[in-house]
Amino acid sequence: MNISQYKTFIFDCDGVILDSNKLKTSAFYHCVESYGRETADRFVQYHIANGGVSRYKKFDYFFSDILGVPVNISEKRYLLELYARIVRVGLMTCDIAPSLYALRKKTPDAVWMVASGGDQSELREIFDARNLSVLFDGGIFGSPDDKRDIVKREVSSSALMKPALLIGDSQLDHKVAKAEDIDFVFVYKWSEFSQWQAYCKENNILCIPDLVELNQNHSS
Repeated sequence: MNISQYKTFIFDCDGVILDSNKLKTSAFYHCVESYGRETADRFVQYHIANGGVSRYKKFDYFFSDILGVPVNISEKRYLLELYARIVRVGLMTCDIAPSLYALRKKTPDAVWMVASGGDQSELREIFDARNLSVLFDGGIFGSPDDKRDIVKREVSSSALMKPALLIGDSQLDHKVAKAEDIDFVFVYKWSEFSQWQAYCKENNILCIPDLVELNQNHSS
């Protein structure tokens, strides 16, 4: 892959930039553990199967499909706040993708942006605190906006210039890239998508363990 051809790089956050998938899975479980272990397990299974979907939609699903009740706004707000408190601690200390800074130096003319299922305000706060914001001159975007809508909006506004490459670790990331005619590479080292090998083979997707390999192949 010749990455020098790309004008824009779009990064998912969890599992690509940060090793944060497992800590978020654990946080979802603890948030709803009081509803019963079986209920919490079902919610976690849904969360893992829907990587890249925002926490707002996941908690809506928790009420409507797992509990089978109308969404309780105050209860949902409490769960969102509890989840954010738990997650923030982990996001401040989890590993950052190796070779991220080196890759940025090798793509100085490209625009970098983040399109994540994570909360946008939270992402920007964490990225500022961990000195990551400076890498992403194209913006850091997340929920409550849907990832599909984020990428579509940036393409429509011409802020996202093609050819572009989306780097993700979920089925949703691939679908978003495909819908907007954007190249895609799957990063699997930190992914929780258990069927990634079969999915990538079926869809002829380039797979790499982490950004180290992408960085090493920058001139190939």
